[in-house]
Amino acid sequence: MTPQPDSASKIAEIRAWRLTLSMVAGLTLLRLAALFSTPLELYPDEAQYWLWSRELAFGYFSKPPMIAWLIWLTTKIGGDAEAWVRLSAPLLHGATALVVHRIARRLYGGWSGLAAAAIYSLMPGVVLSSGLMATDAPLLFFLSLTIWAYVDLAEAYAPRRYFVAAGMGVALGLAFLSKYAAIYALGSIVLHALISREARRRWCPAAIVLFAFAFVLTLAPNFAWNASHHFSTVKHTASNANWGAQLFNVRELSEFVLSQFGVFGPVPFGVLLGGAIWLSAKRRIQSPDLLLLCFSAPPLIVVAGEAFVSRANANWAGAAFVAGSVLAAGWLLRWNARRWLIGGLTVQAIFAAFFVVCMVNPRAADAVGLSNGFKRVRGWDQTVQAIIERTREEQSLRSGVTAVAMDDRFLYNAAAYYGRDYFGQPGAPALRMWVHEAHPQNQAETEAPLNAAFGRRALVVSLEGGYRPEIEQDFKATSGLQISRVRLDKKRARRIDLFIAEGFAPLPRDPVTGLPPKPKRK
Repeated sequence: MTPQPDSASKIAEIRAWRLTLSMVAGLTLLRLAALFSTPLELYPDEAQYWLWSRELAFGYFSKPPMIAWLIWLTTKIGGDAEAWVRLSAPLLHGATALVVHRIARRLYGGWSGLAAAAIYSLMPGVVLSSGLMATDAPLLFFLSLTIWAYVDLAEAYAPRRYFVAAGMGVALGLAFLSKYAAIYALGSIVLHALISREARRRWCPAAIVLFAFAFVLTLAPNFAWNASHHFSTVKHTASNANWGAQLFNVRELSEFVLSQFGVFGPVPFGVLLGGAIWLSAKRRIQSPDLLLLCFSAPPLIVVAGEAFVSRANANWAGAAFVAGSVLAAGWLLRWNARRWLIGGLTVQAIFAAFFVVCMVNPRAADAVGLSNGFKRVRGWDQTVQAIIERTREEQSLRSGVTAVAMDDRFLYNAAAYYGRDYFGQPGAPALRMWVHEAHPQNQAETEAPLNAAFGRRALVVSLEGGYRPEIEQDFKATSGLQISRVRLDKKRARRIDLFIAEGFAPLPRDPVTGLPPKPKRK
């Protein structure tokens, strides 16, 4: 018996969903296997997030709290090894890919759902993000839930509409608790309502109130934390933009736009960029296209503008990943460009496979000249062990030390993580940060600044020795200089200068620049 059209469509959608589940499950298992077998160490920012997770809070100096909460959960289950610190990243990206399928299925059909999930899962930015613990994984997961609820809101009727609206508010609030780039989604909802009558019809006064109430209630603890900490996270986020740098930076803008071909994948971003321009010029943008453009275009346009007037990192437009994947898949299938889709996915799959190989065997990266890309996830354990050896020597053979003071937050975070079995023990000297400027510039300087009590006889560790002259003039006496080097690859080594410094009495910082006075030449 030949299936009826509706029946055939349902069968196709079920098949597409099953293929999506198989693909996502396979990729996630592969990433988990790589995660638990890689010799690569934590990136210092990951070590910082781990350090935050030791004391749960509703906010931290430079990020909202979600990343610390996730690390707390996974390390409670499996311990503090690197893989357990990173565990939630591949799991969240896998879950996001499934939600991406549901969004695309609702807007364009089941096969578009499969294509969108594949584009997202194999997107180079997502591939890299699945191998380390950063704020992008939870942000994109909760943003995908927000967009899914927003799409569902169009067909939901009371009382279900009220639950969907409240759920969307919670999802967006959790996205804000992951990364403040979630503000793009809030702007996207407003933008869509301003330019689309269909968008305005999906709302009613009760739904708006429930959405706003759920959103504010979810975000309130973080707002209260920021208010009690002088809005440090908000200020740090704003300072990253570096407004006031070189204006009209065409080179920075060009580099950002070109980097998106690498972050999204060359074919998906080419389709996204070209399709948006072409359809806008022809005025052929359909209702689902407009919705997704409202969610994908603002992050790209705003960050491109920021690159033009200041600077921008390639991943700053990551909030566009979810909607961008769905839109690229929908257009490629609508235009019958299956060869381009398969070709683009093949290129991305090759990159994904190579990245997994490099995770498991970093020498593969060395062999093709990509060692520089992995230098910040190598050699930290050995570096910290050199610091511990010198500390033990001072403690047992000499007068001991009142603190081990770092001049770099990366080094401080690495020492906190890789030295946790030593520095966390009773009787071990405290880890402290020498504060370079007049005011703290990071959480380590805020919460563990070196002071006179800890600086009576400190072991100072200077990364690459860059600030050693400035540090020396903040003490009455220094002695016992030792320079250690840790080999990272055939070309690169990490240098640390270790010396004893006594009588901490920091010189006044410049009232204008906040910097210490320039050291006098000896």
